[in-house]
Amino acid sequence: MRAIGRAGHDYHQVPTLVEARRDSFKSPKPDAPRLLAFDLITEVNRGDGYSNLLLPQALTSSRLEERDRNLVTELVYGTLRMQGKHDWVLAQISDRAWSQVDPGIIDIARLGVHQIHEMRIPDHAAVAATVEVARKRMGESKASFVNALLRSVTRKSMNDWFAPLADIQDPVTRMSIQYSHPEWIISAYYDLLKDWQQVEAALAINNIPALPTLVSWPGYSTQSDLTAIGAEATTHSQLGARWKGNPGSLDLIRHRLAGVQDEGSQLVATVFASLASGSSWLDLCAGPGGKAALLSSIATQRGIAFTANEISTPRAELVKRVVHGARVWTGDGRYVATHNESFDAILIDAPCTGLGALRRRPEVRWRRSLTDLRELTQLQRELVHSAIGVLNDGGVLGYATCSPHLAETTVQVNDILKHYPQMELLDIAPYLPDTLTDATRGAAMALWTHRHGTDAMYLAVLRKES
Repeated sequence: MRAIGRAGHDYHQVPTLVEARRDSFKSPKPDAPRLLAFDLITEVNRGDGYSNLLLPQALTSSRLEERDRNLVTELVYGTLRMQGKHDWVLAQISDRAWSQVDPGIIDIARLGVHQIHEMRIPDHAAVAATVEVARKRMGESKASFVNALLRSVTRKSMNDWFAPLADIQDPVTRMSIQYSHPEWIISAYYDLLKDWQQVEAALAINNIPALPTLVSWPGYSTQSDLTAIGAEATTHSQLGARWKGNPGSLDLIRHRLAGVQDEGSQLVATVFASLASGSSWLDLCAGPGGKAALLSSIATQRGIAFTANEISTPRAELVKRVVHGARVWTGDGRYVATHNESFDAILIDAPCTGLGALRRRPEVRWRRSLTDLRELTQLQRELVHSAIGVLNDGGVLGYATCSPHLAETTVQVNDILKHYPQMELLDIAPYLPDTLTDATRGAAMALWTHRHGTDAMYLAVLRKES
């Protein structure tokens, strides 16, 4: 067969098509975990699915044992997370432009490289098992190409493959390859952190899977209830605990007495609630309902009427399940004034690039772009305008994102202060837990995963003057 590599590779060691097809008359026998992992990766990369939604559903409906479930989880999340790094290797081997290779081959090759470079799987086993999946899903010809690609990857150690990175002078280019992040995200981190060691730490931790974090809902459960079942109490939130296992198996979760929520998101809700008062609260962008569930529980304890608004009907139905009877509206938050109601406290958990939650949402780093950033910041401004229009005098507005990007955080708050002179920015520092250090940017809360162990959440709180 023709050579698939360059730069000194021994092409005579690459299997010929005849050799690769020696057993082609045998039916492909892929193992179930890798076959499922490939199908999920395909759905995420080619069908715009979301791994954090698809994977749990697939595992729940499967008959896989726990060990195989863990394998699928690492294969899916890990391959999606590190695919930029894997592509850098594969592009050097392929005899055609990697961007022009069949998408199925790209995804299956990434899956194979992940096992070779990132997991404790022997090279021969990783190659053979991945090729069986390729045979099943793509046929013998493409499987032969995958086989040749992966065998060429194994001819050098991982250290040898990445040794050339030491000669790359531009830190953005080097870190983009090493830590598998688009360059624009690395530049955005540097704009905030102003220190390449800090940037490197932030990138590195994005590639470490996060343990599930549970949240107790006041009035329904406590942190002690979580630790009593073996969870480890969170450092900063008095309501949370980390769980080494499947949260869906817990009675507290199944009976909707507690939820699953990152500690940073818990802090957004509890800090906002500590600054909010009055008799009516609104969560303008409730999403799947994590913050809405916690805020509704707090509001109920205080005798406050709580409303959640969500634009998506399916997600609004999810919100209804966790707010314990609180009112849920379905509609675009930019037109919330059509309900002819006003509120004493409003939280905008704004749609954003999600750059602060990349360890939990591995595909987001590849889906977002600077074009998305421009569109999202415009949407954020429109949501702010809508919220201020239905906020009572003396009421407070919480503006939160799961992104540290300047354009989605500090710049937006400065824009509010410029265009709405009736809005006053409150100092959030006195309301933060004593355990949190170096967690503010100006008067706002600004968390970082590598510093605080949470998603990189941002929260600014403003009061509307009379």
